[in-house]
Amino acid sequence: METFLNRYRNITVLLLVIFGQLVLLAWQVKNDRNVRMIRVWTVSAVTPLARVADAMRGGSIGFLRDYVLLRDTHAENRRLQTEVDRLKLENIFLKNELSTADRAKALAVFQARTPSKTLAASVIATGASANSKVVFVDRGSGFGVQRGMAVVTPDGIVGKVIAAYPTASEVLLITDPDFAAGVISQKGMVRGTLKGQGTPICKVDYVPAEEKLTAGEWFYTSGDDRVFPRGFPVGVIKAVRSGQPFQEIYIEPSGMQRGLEDVLIVTEGVHQAIPDEPAAGQPVYIAPGPAASDQQAATPGSSAGTEADRLRAQYKAIGDAQNHKFGESGVGEKPPNFNARPIPAVAQAPGSGNQGPGKPASAGNTASPPGPNAPQTPAVQAPAAGSRTLTPAAQPTVPGAKPPAPVSDDVAQRPHEE
Repeated sequence: METFLNRYRNITVLLLVIFGQLVLLAWQVKNDRNVRMIRVWTVSAVTPLARVADAMRGGSIGFLRDYVLLRDTHAENRRLQTEVDRLKLENIFLKNELSTADRAKALAVFQARTPSKTLAASVIATGASANSKVVFVDRGSGFGVQRGMAVVTPDGIVGKVIAAYPTASEVLLITDPDFAAGVISQKGMVRGTLKGQGTPICKVDYVPAEEKLTAGEWFYTSGDDRVFPRGFPVGVIKAVRSGQPFQEIYIEPSGMQRGLEDVLIVTEGVHQAIPDEPAAGQPVYIAPGPAASDQQAATPGSSAGTEADRLRAQYKAIGDAQNHKFGESGVGEKPPNFNARPIPAVAQAPGSGNQGPGKPASAGNTASPPGPNAPQTPAVQAPAAGSRTLTPAAQPTVPGAKPPAPVSDDVAQRPHEE
């Protein structure tokens, strides 16, 4: 190194002098933005190095934060996942407890209402066979359960006990093909035999073809089988197919629609009455009619009211003019002639003036108004009290003119209609 400097001493000194001059010039000279050139050169040279250093620093800190300092994150995640699973199980348990409480309350209400003595039980298992419809309940002979006892729910019958063990009982469901029970319809008291088919829909056999049954009608236990007391609901008819000599009736059991969780075993059955069918005609709401002012305004020729109101008022006026009482006609009485026009008022109160020319004086008079040379019809005045008919006033009659027909006093007393 020393040899190199001794050999190129002059050149080295020259370069140092030139570099010093450049530095001094850069210190003195400024650019168009009033920034010294030496500052511009320094910042431009240092910026790439600072950018690389910052990237290295950020990467190292991120790596340290994400992979070194969070060494316990996996354990925390497993702990939180376990807590979430525990809370889910607790939520499901509480929902089941609430559902169990609701079912227990429904069973208690049904037990208090039914006259039969029942024993509450819970379903604990189902039959192993795929075709059989059998369940096991947690009440057996130790609780007084015997073979042949009926099993029901508040919604309807479920099945019957076919085996009683000391701590459990085996129940044959009504959907099993081997099940049978006596039933009776609600409306016509038609008797039949309920049989299972291995499906959710059961069948009622031995119903004569002449019996009338419709879809939607309910069947109840008849008590003929000596298993189910009379009066427990069985199900509703879904389809009726005619046949000879018996009909094919398919019903949907009502006791198993909400599933089987809790049931009642009938230990002492008491027959009940079949409930009455609901009334065929339910009350119907009828909106109030129009106001009295609207009804009075609905007269013939007026624009108030509906078209039906105006037509009704016109027919009533025609009937009143012909002395017809609607709703009071006897057998064989001639109906009013609705082709005739209603009679307008032909009489006025005394002192109110005479009728104008051309006014008709009798019913059915449809003559056109008289011309200027036609004879004038004498005016008709109201008669004295107690008289029955109206007669023309004592005036000389015009030759060839037809005298007005007599008009009854009830027409004369009707107020004048424009």
